[in-house]
Amino acid sequence: MSHKRIPKRKAVIAAGSVAALGAAALLLPNANASQTDSSQGGTPKTFKAADVSDLAAQLASQLGDAFAGSYYNADKQQIVVNVVGDDSNVVNTIRKAGAVPNQVRNSTATLRAAAKTLRTKATIPGTAWSVDPKTNEVRVTADSTVTGAKWNTLESTVKGLGSGVATLKKSGGTFKTFVSGGDAIFAQANGGGVRCSLGFNVTAGDGSPAFLTAGHCGVAAKQWSDSQNGQPIATVDQATFPGNGDFSLVKYDDPATQAPSEVNVGNGQTVQITKAADAVVGQQVFRMGSTTGLHDGTVTGLDATVNFQSETDPNGVDTVTGLIQTNVCAEAGDSGGSLFTRDGSAIGLTSGGSGDCTTGGETFFQPVTTALQATGATLGAGGAAGAGDQSASPGDQSGAGDQSASPGDQSGAGDQSASPGDQSGAGDQSGTGEQAGGSADPSGSDQSGQAQGGGAADGSSLSGH
Repeated sequence: MSHKRIPKRKAVIAAGSVAALGAAALLLPNANASQTDSSQGGTPKTFKAADVSDLAAQLASQLGDAFAGSYYNADKQQIVVNVVGDDSNVVNTIRKAGAVPNQVRNSTATLRAAAKTLRTKATIPGTAWSVDPKTNEVRVTADSTVTGAKWNTLESTVKGLGSGVATLKKSGGTFKTFVSGGDAIFAQANGGGVRCSLGFNVTAGDGSPAFLTAGHCGVAAKQWSDSQNGQPIATVDQATFPGNGDFSLVKYDDPATQAPSEVNVGNGQTVQITKAADAVVGQQVFRMGSTTGLHDGTVTGLDATVNFQSETDPNGVDTVTGLIQTNVCAEAGDSGGSLFTRDGSAIGLTSGGSGDCTTGGETFFQPVTTALQATGATLGAGGAAGAGDQSASPGDQSGAGDQSASPGDQSGAGDQSASPGDQSGAGDQSGTGEQAGGSADPSGSDQSGQAQGGGAADGSSLSGH
């Protein structure tokens, strides 16, 4: 999408310093096998990632209670559908659709009940859980702060769920929202500077230009600037955190702001964002943030609940539900940054996690589809609304980059333009722990408020791991 350069009212999608050549190469045009026709109904077909969400939703509707989630086998480009029971009609329906049936023990209802029990009995700071359709279990993770009586409570709760329902593991880091003071999109709050990363530019329900970022950014400060000590250029309209999500809608103060629907990945490249899509376990995704730049990884769990230590109450818990779990790294300053796919689907907004981009760790993301539906916003200049293109059942969403409500309307990395993308990260985000997505000009020349730590915001080097 082309747009004029606007000196002071620029809109940045996800800027950032970037660090080594890896994920960038993966964003180059890449041939996904198209769905192959098979005259034999029992032969698995190969699918484009964009086909996954629609087919999974269709099968979920047809199979009813027998459907127990699905995931994408990226190596074979196949859709795997979990089923409970041995009804041959169910298996034949899956095979006829070209998917691979996988008989499992736990129903969707069983896994949801397990998550509810965890919420009731084990809402402990430093814990998280999500549904993993690959293992057909609830994956429970505890960070390094969960010790002693807290660990014992968590462990006994997991055991009480029954054999084969949930797994428990320790994480070396500490779950936190990725906040930092300093650069990228900036706000002044509580006597200090905070920053976050801008996620995706959108059009608000009233037609005004806006962007999405993390909710913990939006609750930390009301006004945001595209430079560390600059005048505010955007104001928080809505913010949710903690609770049912971690997202904010921030409106640009100047109604004439042009906010292109694209993610700047550095080195003169941008990825056009054409739609919002649900995440799917097994899909490859890319994250852009102002501190660590571009990194890629895989979706590992859905419908995640994360219990952050409260920022305001030493004995409190900030519980956030409905998140996407991944193995993509992130660090302070990346909060609110964009999670997207190679073909231009907006997937998530960086919420928080453990670890860093040296040791790795878990990172959780707010689904974009949910944020769009809740705020009434649409992607870009009014195209690609989010709510409708999401599939209802957890786990049956399509893979990163591969998801989308309307197959084919995604633009590939190859359609990334090196437009003068003079975007500014008015990211009106804040928050302790929030990550900022500084404004990085895709051309690498007009980066305002950048000063990001990790490399040139012009993306002269791109990191992918």
